[in-house]
Amino acid sequence: MPKASANVQPVMGAGNGISAAARLRIMQVLLFVSLIGLWYLLTETEFLPKFFFGQPIAVFKVVIDWFVTGEIFYHLWITSVETVLGFVIGASLALICGLWFALSQTASALSDPYIKAINAMPRVILAPIFSLWFGLGIWSKVALGVTLVFFVVFFNVYQGVREVSPVVLANARMLGASKGQLLRTVYLPSATSWVFSSLHTSVGMAFVGAVVGEYLGSSAGVGYLILQAEGVFDVNTVFAGIVVLTMAALLLDGVVGIIERRLLKWRPT
Repeated sequence: MPKASANVQPVMGAGNGISAAARLRIMQVLLFVSLIGLWYLLTETEFLPKFFFGQPIAVFKVVIDWFVTGEIFYHLWITSVETVLGFVIGASLALICGLWFALSQTASALSDPYIKAINAMPRVILAPIFSLWFGLGIWSKVALGVTLVFFVVFFNVYQGVREVSPVVLANARMLGASKGQLLRTVYLPSATSWVFSSLHTSVGMAFVGAVVGEYLGSSAGVGYLILQAEGVFDVNTVFAGIVVLTMAALLLDGVVGIIERRLLKWRPT
């Protein structure tokens, strides 16, 4: 019998070269660096006036100075507490109400025009009213965040429950599943994907509620710092505040992503 050839070709992708995920990350970093470089080039050549568009190096210095001196931590803590409370309370209420209205035709029919009317209203205009009701502390910002988060999650939960396959429901009932078992094993798993999809969007909405509330009246918070910088036309500090808020939003979104992966381990990739 002829001997097997000793020249075995290596399997592509098995430890050779860079993985697709690593290449994607590198491309993302390069895109970010390119955008910052373009910003720097346009402002240094005065194609974009520095007074209005700031300078990336100056923004970076402000952010570093905030963290080195510790000035930002108190303000970031205030904004984060307002955001997390608005996010958690709004999402919890939306989950309960979404399940209730989706499973109760009477409640859904009675409340449908009112839900649509409130959702159509620009809810940011409620901020001054919340300031009157709850004062200038954190709860006026939390209330605004709740109203912004609630409807995003509510409609996704409602739709997710209504999208449950009738065949699956019929089979579960034939097997003797109770209402509680249907809720735990059919309705909630069906709505989970919809819920987490809306939660990723709601993270930004919760930050909007906190920052807009701080704009209208506060003595602390990242929104307060941005407002003070706007008052003296310090655009670099304004951009620095935006950078800090973006970092905090990405961190909270990452936490939501970790919880999502743990709860949806059963879902095929």
